[in-house]
Amino acid sequence: MKVLLIEDNASLIHWLARLLKEERFMVDTALDGEYADQLLMTQHYDVVLLDLQIPRLSGKNLLRRLRTRRNNLPVLVVTASGSVDEKVECLGLGADDYLVKPFEVRELVARIKALARRNTGEKQSELTCGDLTYNSDTRQFYVQGQLLPLRLKEHATLEILMMRQGKTVSKTALMEGIYALEEDASEDAVEIYIHRLRKKLEGCQATIMTLRGLGYLLQQKQ
Repeated sequence: MKVLLIEDNASLIHWLARLLKEERFMVDTALDGEYADQLLMTQHYDVVLLDLQIPRLSGKNLLRRLRTRRNNLPVLVVTASGSVDEKVECLGLGADDYLVKPFEVRELVARIKALARRNTGEKQSELTCGDLTYNSDTRQFYVQGQLLPLRLKEHATLEILMMRQGKTVSKTALMEGIYALEEDASEDAVEIYIHRLRKKLEGCQATIMTLRGLGYLLQQKQ
């Protein structure tokens, strides 16, 4: 699950990014609105965390641009202002949720998960593909009720495939979803992660199909 964190406080953005990475989120950061807008036009994200008081382009104007482009990406406004008028205005501009600083990290993580789940059309926290189960609250995978141990990139890859179950996911989309901007993305590495996942899913009712020239598809074995 990939998050764009937009915040002009360098120490806060570093702290938040570290905490989110510990929760196995892929995180990109932006210190101003214009740079964030460029990322939103070129990268894929599951959720945006948006501070309102950012330089070059305010959070509200960035939100306006995003919705004007008919981009329905979930946006969680994270701000120091607890004003009801401010909250109503942001929700009217298209924000999906609003969280006032200071906040509990557990609440922030729970809201991110809820927004990502809502964006996929899933109301329940548990997804299944055969006897492969994914709990979006704990963000853990199980096969026949047993925890499936996964490395970070393996987990990110399988999470994307599970959340888009039944749909073909291109290699490019996987690369965008499992790598942050500061990391060196590699198509060869993606193939390695897919290979490892297939080995770990041997004996499972779920399988990862390769559609040549198109990408990968998670589906139940026929």
